[in-house]
Formats: sequence, C-alpha cells, structure tokens
Amino acid sequence: MTISSSLNASVAGLASNASRLATISDNIANSATYGYKRAVTDFHSMVIDSGQGRYAAGGVRVTSSRLIDERGPLVSTTNPTDLAVRGQGMLPVTQTSAIGAGVSDLPFQMTTTGSFRPDADGFLTTSSGLALLGWPANSDGTIPPFPRESTGGLEPIQVNANQFIADPTTRVDLAVNLPATGTIAGASGDTEVLSVEYFDNLGISGDLSISFSPTVPGTGASNTWTMLIEDSNSGGAVVGEYTLEFDDAPGLGGRLLSVTDTTGTPYDPAEGTVGVTVASGDITIGIGQIGEPGGLTQLSDDFAPVSISKDGSSVGTMTSIEVDANGYVHAFFDNGLSRTIYQVPLVSVQNTNGLLTQDRQTYSVTTDSGDFYLWDAGGGPTGDIVSFAREESATDVAGELTQLIQTQRAYSSNAKVIQTVDEMLQETTNIKR
Repeated sequence: MTISSSLNASVAGLASNASRLATISDNIANSATYGYKRAVTDFHSMVIDSGQGRYAAGGVRVTSSRLIDERGPLVSTTNPTDLAVRGQGMLPVTQTSAIGAGVSDLPFQMTTTGSFRPDADGFLTTSSGLALLGWPANSDGTIPPFPRESTGGLEPIQVNANQFIADPTTRVDLAVNLPATGTIAGASGDTEVLSVEYFDNLGISGDLSISFSPTVPGTGASNTWTMLIEDSNSGGAVVGEYTLEFDDAPGLGGRLLSVTDTTGTPYDPAEGTVGVTVASGDITIGIGQIGEPGGLTQLSDDFAPVSISKDGSSVGTMTSIEVDANGYVHAFFDNGLSRTIYQVPLVSVQNTNGLLTQDRQTYSVTTDSGDFYLWDAGGGPTGDIVSFAREESATDVAGELTQLIQTQRAYSSNAKVIQTVDEMLQETTNIKR
C-alpha cells in the first residue's frame, strides 16, 4: 500500500508539474502580447493517511489562475487612440462581429488596453476585432446621466472623418474710441462706420454694420452719439439703435455716462452689454460699463477701433480625435474648435481575479467577480486613462525561466521516484526466486 501510494503521488507530481510547465510556456509565449496577464499554478498537498507507524502518500493537486489585477508597464506610442488604464478599472469593449450582425444586445467585455482606430464605418476598433464602448454626448458636449450598474446607454464609439461643425457668433466685444471733437459745435457731423463679421448657425458669414453718428449742438459740446446697427443677412435691416452719452467730468472724461435704447435689447449696466437679434439668433455686444474704462470711449479727435473680439467661426472639418485622462473623447476641427462627443467610463468589479478570461485579453463578469460598476475615469476607486500608450505584458521572462528550471527539476525528481518504486517492486518480485 505504501509503495503504491508513492507511485501514485509521483504520477500526480508529474501531472502537476506538466500543468505548471503549460502556464510557464503560455506566459513566455505572450511576453510581447500587450495587456497579457500572467497565469500561475499553485500546488496543494493531499493527505490520505498519516497514522502512526505507517504513512500513505496522498500526492499533490494543482490549481491554475490568472492574475488579472497584476498590471504591466505602460509604453508610449504615436496613436492618440492607443489607450491604457493607469490604476484600477478596465475599458468597456464589445465584439465588432456583433455590431456587423446588427445584434441589439451587444456582448459586454472589458480590457485594460487597446489600439483603437476608426474602421470603414467609423467605429473605434482594434485589429483583433474589439470595439470601444462609451456614452454619447449631447450636441452641446455635455454627458447626460446614464445608469452605472448596467450597460444601458453604452454604445460603440463611432466617429465620422467627414464630420463638420458650425460655431455661430453669440458675442462681440467692442473697444472703440470716438473723436471728442465730433460732438463740438461747428463739427462736420461725419458718421463713423465699423463693419464686424459674424457667423450664423449654418456657418454662413454675415456683417454687422455699426455706425456712430455724432449729435452736433449749436453751442458747446453734446458728447452724444447715435449707434446704429444693421444686419446684412436681414437685408440691411436696423437691428439695434442706441443713444450714447459720454462723461466730461474730471477723472471720468471720455467714459460712458448713459446708454438709451431705441431698438434692440436694453443696455445691461451690470454686464456693460446690449443685444441685437439677427437672422440666426441673438448676439450680445459688449460696449463697456458706465463710468469704467474700456469698451466705447470718447477721447481726442481720432476714430480708433482699438480691438474687436468675437466668438464663432466658419464651418470646420474634423481632423483628429483624442481621449483625455477622464475618458472624454474630443473631436478637433480645422477651424480651431473642439467638441466632446463621447465619454469612456472605467469598469470596476469587487474581485478582479474572479473575472472570466477570454480571447484577445478580454474578460467577462462572473459570480466570482461580483457585479460591475461604471465609474468616471479618475474618480472612485479607478485610475485614469492614458492615451498614446499601451500596457505591456505582465510576464517577467527572467522569473519564468527560473520557474522553468525548478519545474524541470521537480518533474525529473518525480520521474526518479517512479523509477525507484519500480526497482523496489522488482526486488519484491525477486524474493520468490
């Protein structure tokens, strides 16, 4: 019985070390695989009989697992949509084959890194057939609330290389000096004209013609001007008319004293703005606050448009996309604009090593891992997302080779025990001779 148990234990030892050799070979084979998680084999002794006077070898049992929570080092790349997770959490992905088949309930998987590039349909995918998932943004770039404990709201991120964007003008700020000599008795009364380009909701260019007409008194100085605003896209219609009066008191000379509206949005003294309505919507015009420097002034004898600043731009074409540390996907356009189009959350589970390991360095939720939760990258227990980066394999080749030597020796030793048991059984057989 004891000799037979020794034979059985050594056979179990051979099988266990063969399993360990399999994990070592898998680790070494994937030492250059991005995002690969190292597999390990653990041995557990089996005790069958440990009574006094005799001992029966129980052998060994083996279990294998994958250290999914063990992260490899990050390496930089040149692709802005090469993504890696720095810290806890995983990227949500699905299979591109399911998207192509029109599956409504896409399979939900996760990975720690991926090289994503737009495919023929604009989906951000990897060469191995994974598509990145994210929450779509509203038209203004904000992310609406989505459920965090389910995949509802997540969709494959799709970008359109031929996408255009229009940025309408909503604000114009004027810094213009009007000649103080223009409102003195005997002045010529010439009108000063300023043209300001703006862009409507369709990216079409228009002009606001802003004219300043002085009020010339019979005697003295009126310090008063009429500002008339006309819109070219409305057929030259007058969209704003205001009476401007400037101060001539010591220390306040040349600054706005009062603004009276005839047409257009009334003057807002707190903001120092007026407003006009053009064909595409409302435009706020900053002219300065009462008694404060800047904006419209009346000094010296020169008409001087010091500065004209405005928002809005012509139609732009998308040139690139990038993902920031918090998972927001930004589209950049050739007119200098950028817009948030998606947000990529990070997936977290209670027991990372309890996830089901699948092909292509992907994982799925199991009862052992616990339910998942979608976090904003950089928030909660999760890390952040690093673009222009990939996660290298977690395999330590030097350590694996060391274990390979140990496994080879252990395997040889178990084989030697079997050989010894065979010789002992042969001796027992020879007793009868």
